[in-house]
Amino acid sequence: MSDRLPPLNSLRTFEIAARHLSFRKAAEELHVTPAAISHQIKLLEEQLGVALFHRLTRAIELTEVGRSFLPKLREGFENIALAVERVRAYGRADALTVNVPPSFATKWLMPRLHRFVTANPDIDIRILASMRLMDTSRHDFPDEQTVDADIDIRFGSGRYPHSRVDLLFPVSLTPLCSPSLLKGMRPLSRPSDLRYHVLLHDDTLYLSDGRPDWEQWLKAAGADGVDPGRGPHFNHSILGLEAAVDGLGVVLGIKELAAHDLAAGRLVAPFELSLAMDAAYYLVSAEANAERPKVATFRNWLLEEAREPRAPV
Repeated sequence: MSDRLPPLNSLRTFEIAARHLSFRKAAEELHVTPAAISHQIKLLEEQLGVALFHRLTRAIELTEVGRSFLPKLREGFENIALAVERVRAYGRADALTVNVPPSFATKWLMPRLHRFVTANPDIDIRILASMRLMDTSRHDFPDEQTVDADIDIRFGSGRYPHSRVDLLFPVSLTPLCSPSLLKGMRPLSRPSDLRYHVLLHDDTLYLSDGRPDWEQWLKAAGADGVDPGRGPHFNHSILGLEAAVDGLGVVLGIKELAAHDLAAGRLVAPFELSLAMDAAYYLVSAEANAERPKVATFRNWLLEEAREPRAPV
């Protein structure tokens, strides 16, 4: 058997067909005929010497070999895409690349970004989201890599050697919910009323290291008779906040991230008590790049936005 790799086109065809479990849907994605997909898969199977699909009457399914082949092949295509993205980043000298945590990007940065773009039309900005920008004792992000960027927005301790580090803002946790929960048969008017409402739990990895939880907040609030462990759990802050917006229950969330939803009236903070976290959001740039004009411009704008109490939009 030849040691040469199979044609990239055949490998890509297999990945798409395996993802859809359909030659027809793969053909639609690649704008070819189902017969062309079948032909590519057959050539690949002949070159590899194994069957990758079981052909059923009206469907296909992966063989055991096909199932074991798919994850590494998909990882390979993701690495190729990452390499291409890095080359493009180097090729666009005027672009400003900013790495951000997904929750910060969605809930805080994006509602404000139009002001930077409007004020700086000559700077082409690229926003890249990554969970790896969270300080945590758990480093199990197997499918993520950060792209070299001009600026990182990090959530953590603020200790980042060989970098310029600017504090954006500290954060605190407080109950957040839909305004609809403030009325009805069981209005949420005092902490003990939480016994009548669903508690939502944000289990985001980067918040798991010493973050206050419902048990601590309820104790600090003097709320008796509330089970702190009940209710749905979410592995991402965005999911917990969106569940609260939809009226599913009350989330112990980062008030600063919810500023846009609070200003728009989608969320309310029914109680004054907030518990501070040890971590904060920081703007980090390599010392060698910190004073480049585009980096300094974005840093100054972001720090001003963090200081200004005005609404996100």
